[in-house]
Amino acid sequence: MTDRRSFLKNTSFLSAALAFAPRHAMKTPTIGLQLYTVRDAMSKDPVGTLQRVAKIGYNSVEGATYTGDEKFYGMGPKEFRKLLRDNGLIIPSSHYRLGEAQDNGKVMQGTILHDWDRAVDDAAELGLKYMVCAWLAESERGSLDHYRKVAEDLEKAGERCKKAGIQLCYHNHNFEFIKEDNIYPYDVLLKADRNLVKFEVDFYWMKKAGQDVIRLFHEHPGRFPMWHLKDMNNEKDQNFAEVGSGIIDFKEIFKYKSLAGMKYFFVEQDICPGSPFDSITKSIQYIRKNLV
Repeated sequence: MTDRRSFLKNTSFLSAALAFAPRHAMKTPTIGLQLYTVRDAMSKDPVGTLQRVAKIGYNSVEGATYTGDEKFYGMGPKEFRKLLRDNGLIIPSSHYRLGEAQDNGKVMQGTILHDWDRAVDDAAELGLKYMVCAWLAESERGSLDHYRKVAEDLEKAGERCKKAGIQLCYHNHNFEFIKEDNIYPYDVLLKADRNLVKFEVDFYWMKKAGQDVIRLFHEHPGRFPMWHLKDMNNEKDQNFAEVGSGIIDFKEIFKYKSLAGMKYFFVEQDICPGSPFDSITKSIQYIRKNLV
């Protein structure tokens, strides 16, 4: 039987081992970046850009290309997956288009409505957990009846995703909160099957639309596994800002991450006042200190 002296001795050794354990042995928080923020750099030098993103401290990214050329920044899924792995990055999610609108009169391939099977297969090969409908062009919005059709299209796409072990999500802007017959189009989309269609909440656009995201979390618990951390400045133009430097109370929002069902979050800043690398550095510094 272990006596008290042996127990205390073993406990002391364990405490010392934990105290001097290397940092990498402890759990590192997942902090993501939506690559649209550094889109110009990614288009010119994806290898160097991802190295720089990782060096700043991000360990997760969300893709912003595929639609059209059906490539990930000019690479197939295997090649892009290796590049990410070489830089210690994971990619849980990537953005896609609906595909109802055309690009210079041509159908957009790799979209929800066109060649979606290949898009899902490539996503699975890359290792994505989420595929996100990123945006609706103006011609893809229309009436509430049209949004009901979009919801049906999302459900069908979500069924195909589910077969591959992937969850489909929809990313909001502010146009989904322009009422028609006293109904928000966003509420129409929320009526899609909750198991097939979940949501990536963009806090900047929610704020722009005057929406209470915490109320949405209470009304639709578990429906928001993906978050875009995007701040808004306190100026008249309500422009984009580095996370923590604007008027959105992320500390309060993060109290409800379990209710929302949040699994991953990504910093995104559509427009930066200077170098986007300076902006994403400021954002991650705030996140590390205040949110994770």
